[in-house]
Amino acid sequence: MNPLEQRLKYKFRNSLLLAEALTHPSLGHETKRHHFDNQRLEFLGDAVLQLIFTEYLFDQFPDLSEGFLTKIRARIVSREGLRILADRLDLGRYLLMGRGEECNGGRERASTLSDAFEALIGAMYLDSDFVTVRRVVLTEAREFLEDLEIDPSDNNPKGRLQELLQAISPVSPTYSIIHQSGPEHQKTFITEVLWEGRNLGSGEGRSKKEAEIAAARVALHLGRWKEPSPDPQAAPYSPPENSTNNPATTPQSAG
Repeated sequence: MNPLEQRLKYKFRNSLLLAEALTHPSLGHETKRHHFDNQRLEFLGDAVLQLIFTEYLFDQFPDLSEGFLTKIRARIVSREGLRILADRLDLGRYLLMGRGEECNGGRERASTLSDAFEALIGAMYLDSDFVTVRRVVLTEAREFLEDLEIDPSDNNPKGRLQELLQAISPVSPTYSIIHQSGPEHQKTFITEVLWEGRNLGSGEGRSKKEAEIAAARVALHLGRWKEPSPDPQAAPYSPPENSTNNPATTPQSAG
């Protein structure tokens, strides 16, 4: 068993499935072997994870509504949620990728890690069965699921942030895209949320809306609107009279 299999406590019968799950598309672009990467397994693994966590939430929270269960599941299988699970496996170190992608931080990129985790689950499903995969996933996700905050106020982070800020000021927060990358069919957006001249936080998503929601959730966690802001009307500093000839009263340079 390789270290990843030891970590999972699962031995692949078909090692090619594991290799495929760990192969980033960038390697195919460099080697001209576009047919061998983890994108199809990612598609399958996404569906398997959706079912595993749907079943888990349905059993664990019998009193919650369908809409709330859907939103909790979306948080678990979000890019950030799956990145957390991938990090627990140290999955980035096992990925096979092009040199350019690696030099650009591909092993730590949230989108790469979440996609690879989905692909790994898809490969495991093909190699075994649903019961086996569910056992492995729920074992790996146990601490993450236990720490999951089931808070109705987090259902709509943009709305919750708006309510908090408008209780302080009539000014609404604004969202601005600060970076986007990737091909047209698979773009990644990074958005920051601004309010009264300050950056409350930033978030990443596969769509502009997803990035805005992620930014709002980060802003709620950081609570930067509570920090005092510089007063733009404050008078500039002026030294006391005749201080230019008195070293004891001359302000010292910060540098």
